[in-house]
Amino acid sequence: MFLILLIVIGIAVLLLGQRLAVLGAAVGALLGVVLLRLFPGTSDPLVHFGVVLGLALVGFFAAAFARGIIDVVILVLGALAGAAIVMAFLDLFRIDLGLTNWLLAVVGGVIGLIMMRRARRGSKDWGMVILASLIGALLVVRGSTILLPSLENTLIATLIVVVLAAGGIVYQTGILSRRSDAVEA
Repeated sequence: MFLILLIVIGIAVLLLGQRLAVLGAAVGALLGVVLLRLFPGTSDPLVHFGVVLGLALVGFFAAAFARGIIDVVILVLGALAGAAIVMAFLDLFRIDLGLTNWLLAVVGGVIGLIMMRRARRGSKDWGMVILASLIGALLVVRGSTILLPSLENTLIATLIVVVLAAGGIVYQTGILSRRSDAVEA
């Protein structure tokens, strides 16, 4: 059930990542996965499901109800997303550098914050699209590695993350639909 939740949230954010509530839910879910890795004694599947679902709901509702302070929420989500992405990549490769992991998470948070703040071009919010695609890809791969443990810590898992993230970026920005419109015209 836990892995299905991860995959479903991952696919949802790959397709609908520009919606703030969906991105909030995905950031919460990815933070839940990362936090569960920090506490290895929690092996009960219901605890895993509850933590991830609970943080996903907190992220969803925080993003949905915070319309009045939207700029602050977007920056906080960007910082949390950047930190969660770094921690998820470290977890994907089974890298444990102790305190350095936390320093890298802070750097990732700063990068996520900057992406959300500066990467707005035209009608597309590129920072949100890139972070949402990376989070969605990492959630799908995390769920898949639980389902298929042979994928864990492999080049194939890394390639799947890259392909899914690229696919999410292409889909959310509508790059392919613009090209097909240009060809028809």
